[in-house]
Amino acid sequence: MNRIEAIFARGPKVLMPFIVAGDPSLEVTEGAIVALATAGADIIEIGIPFSDPIADGPVIAAAMYRALERGVTPAKVASVISTIRPAVDVGLIAMVSDSIVRRSGSTAFIDTFADAGIDGFIIPDIDETDALSISKHCESNGLSFSMLIAPTTPLERVERLANLSSGFLYVLSRTGLTGEQSNMPDLSERLREIRTVTDLPLAVGFGISTAEHVNSVHASADAAIVGSALVHRMVESEDAILAAKQFVEEIS
Repeated sequence: MNRIEAIFARGPKVLMPFIVAGDPSLEVTEGAIVALATAGADIIEIGIPFSDPIADGPVIAAAMYRALERGVTPAKVASVISTIRPAVDVGLIAMVSDSIVRRSGSTAFIDTFADAGIDGFIIPDIDETDALSISKHCESNGLSFSMLIAPTTPLERVERLANLSSGFLYVLSRTGLTGEQSNMPDLSERLREIRTVTDLPLAVGFGISTAEHVNSVHASADAAIVGSALVHRMVESEDAILAAKQFVEEIS
């Protein structure tokens, strides 16, 4: 059982905040990971900056642009993970574009981050066919690999994507781009449907912005993923690490 599986096994519900590596700085990223771990995060998603973010709204896209402007690279992110890994027991998941993975050689990229201490990967734009080899390589390295399930994904394809996944499935709460929302859709029926074809834990993301949203998601899902709301608070604060800690304390 790897770290991600162990976290879901101990339950009952998992909180998964998302941050953009290198925004506002890699030093802040290190501090934020520690702060989030102490504030109640179970798994932290670390977004690796990319010039053309997939399905990311303006808050996360802008954060990635700023990180790239500061010269943040995958190698520097891996170095941060290597530095911080001994200090935290939470799960660390890399959210990364398939083009970045391919650029470094897919298995070499996975191995670099595995050596640094990452626990798993989400590659949101990976082709289903290409995902097969990545899935097997992650499994052989004891890493989780999570595919995305959209509200419109047919159940037959959900089953195929679940069979490629390990650790958990990432279930999108809505179509469109990420971003803070004032309300959450009722996902209970959709999640019940997904559970008929997989036993994997279900983590819901896109638009989760408040403690009420987290509670709503936890009523029927295994994990709540909070991204834009957290990134926004970090951007707006003079003390991004403190802002991250306080926000996750509030929603946990």
